[in-house]
Amino acid sequence: MVEKKQVFLPTHRILKYDRIGQVFRADYVWDGSHRCAILTRSNISPFPSSGCRPQAEDLPQEEAGGGGRSTGEKRNMTSGVVFDHDRKARIGLPEAVFCEGKDFESVRGLLERFGRGSGHPILFTRLRPEVFERIPEETKALYSYHALSGTAFGDALPAMERGSVAVVSAGTSDGRVTWEAARTLEYLGIRHKVFEDCGAAGLWRLTQRLEEINSFDVIIVIAGMDAALATILGGLTPRPLFGVPTSVGYGVAEGGKTALAAMLASCAPGIGILNIDNGYGAACAAARVIHLL
Repeated sequence: MVEKKQVFLPTHRILKYDRIGQVFRADYVWDGSHRCAILTRSNISPFPSSGCRPQAEDLPQEEAGGGGRSTGEKRNMTSGVVFDHDRKARIGLPEAVFCEGKDFESVRGLLERFGRGSGHPILFTRLRPEVFERIPEETKALYSYHALSGTAFGDALPAMERGSVAVVSAGTSDGRVTWEAARTLEYLGIRHKVFEDCGAAGLWRLTQRLEEINSFDVIIVIAGMDAALATILGGLTPRPLFGVPTSVGYGVAEGGKTALAAMLASCAPGIGILNIDNGYGAACAAARVIHLL
């Protein structure tokens, strides 16, 4: 029996998937928009399982090892990094590179591959200024880099025609996480605006901006210390709201654990909470909502 499902996909292609020793055929048919395609598959579930991978011969040359290199050779260039190139097809969000913990040569190799004009928009997160500074100038010139958030990308995704996100922070001390969320939204092509310094200790700063904040489709709240802003704004808006606790604060703030517990214990119903300092994750959560509009 043939099933048809809508998925996000940047290009037309036919893929084969190995699953439990069998090969399945999947046809992706471009429908003319930049956001979606029609997926027709025979006798398989709507999406491949985590154990399924597209075979190399079906991928674009640069993704399958390009330039005559084998997949193994490509792995060696980036210390075992293997991209999930079809993540956008499955969930509507492309893969990003979390740079923290990777060796310098791996990060440099990836930056050299995915600069502006590569045809593969890739977001780099947790890319510290001292690491980016060591990258050759000709490679750095191909990136939009934001030092505070530690984010970089060469190409961004096409701007989305609808949907918007308000990124609301308690204080400028939360800036690293606030701007990670904002930069991720910029990379994803989603309209957004940052509202900084709206913390609960000066509530008038929030109330003065509340009408504009509520004009956005989704709200992200960034707060450390007692993280009261998530509960307050959660009781003042009907919009989907995602809270991000930050590691900002003295002593008993415990590196964001207090903020995390406070947000999880919020009496404002229906707010979603991300991990400590995970601005990237909050932007992706907001994007999932925007994709449904």
